[in-house]
Amino acid sequence: MDLRALILVLAVLGCNSKPLRIVRGRKEGVPPSTRPSERIFAGGVLPPAGALGNPLRENAQTAAEGAKLFTGMNCDGCHGAGAVGQVGPSLTARRWRYGGTDAEIFQSIFYGRPRGMPAFGGALPPDMIWKIVTYIKSLPPPGDVPTESWQEVPGNR
Repeated sequence: MDLRALILVLAVLGCNSKPLRIVRGRKEGVPPSTRPSERIFAGGVLPPAGALGNPLRENAQTAAEGAKLFTGMNCDGCHGAGAVGQVGPSLTARRWRYGGTDAEIFQSIFYGRPRGMPAFGGALPPDMIWKIVTYIKSLPPPGDVPTESWQEVPGNR
């Protein structure tokens, strides 16, 4: 893709997003940090955090739009078609390194994660990210998760 096509794509995406306003020191539309659901906090002190919830949860039309965004933003390039895993982890196995709540998945997409997950918060407005989250959460878990019934093979030590 040449530079002109990339600029055109970004301009079209930007036209569909809501303008950001500054509200009490932070941009409106930008998510607050959330408190992870299952973490160990240093000294037992929880970090300050806001509430973040999926406004589009469990909506079939939104999940279908999220599927198109998942493919259009090349998420399937790492996570595979249907998000079953490829270079990146499976998003259907319900095993989450950084948390599997809607808010935690949103934060992983918005801010990115170490070792390969890019931050899409600068390229996608929050409503588009929520559509991707809704799509991911709508996917059925696989019938067989390979490591659920892992057993050591005799002689492989």
